[in-house]
Amino acid sequence: MNEGKTRRLKRLFQKDNRTVIVPMDHGVTVGPIVGITNMQTITDKLIKGKVDAILVHKGIARRIDIDGAGLIVMLSGMSNLSPNVNAKVQVCSVQEALRLGADAVSVHVNIGAQDEDKMLANLGKVSEECDVFGIPLLAMMYPRGPKIQNEHALEVVAHAARIGAELGADIIKTNYTGSIESFKQVTESCPAPVVIAGGPKCKSPQEVLQTTFDALKAGAAGLSIGRNVFQCDNPTTIAKALSAIVHDNATVEQAEKIMGVKA
Repeated sequence: MNEGKTRRLKRLFQKDNRTVIVPMDHGVTVGPIVGITNMQTITDKLIKGKVDAILVHKGIARRIDIDGAGLIVMLSGMSNLSPNVNAKVQVCSVQEALRLGADAVSVHVNIGAQDEDKMLANLGKVSEECDVFGIPLLAMMYPRGPKIQNEHALEVVAHAARIGAELGADIIKTNYTGSIESFKQVTESCPAPVVIAGGPKCKSPQEVLQTTFDALKAGAAGLSIGRNVFQCDNPTTIAKALSAIVHDNATVEQAEKIMGVKA
């Protein structure tokens, strides 16, 4: 790994080689949903919650102050109004992200989708550009398509994660498989560090805390969770609680106390 990537990764990962990332790229896909209507307001709350990095599209990156947190710029996009919503296309270049001060860039690939071939070709191209310019690449690798019956099944999640690593990504974001035992097989078979996605809004904050705790036990390098953080009643406290689990080895019960949840 070149010096540029090494230095930038240190801005995303703490000395424990773990990270708390909050993606807020949802505005392109689903519009200005609850929690991200005012991007500076939610960013300030997350910074107060000690997140390590935020992930946004280029237009938002230009308009917000992240106050020392890591910046990941999303390169892929597609709205849910499209007839082919799973076909992510490149909407920002690596060089443009660098001009914005990005510490990393991200590409979204849906494995099993109709346009998987185009997305994989794009991942390979961006990976090469990231090597040239010394910027880390986070690949969001999701099993999604007509052959995928369960997007959280071990076999398809492990396959998706491995594809991302094989094609040059420095960090893999993918679905949690539902158990420590199964997700351990994902992390052990993926050469790149794996962070878990948050997925749909959970029933309770405790569910998010437990999933994060279990994923770390399985070898995850942290999390990249959006809606279950920025749509929480108090984004700052859940960010602090998640950070405590990730970086301070807090138990779920200890994290709940940070959130003010009574046992």
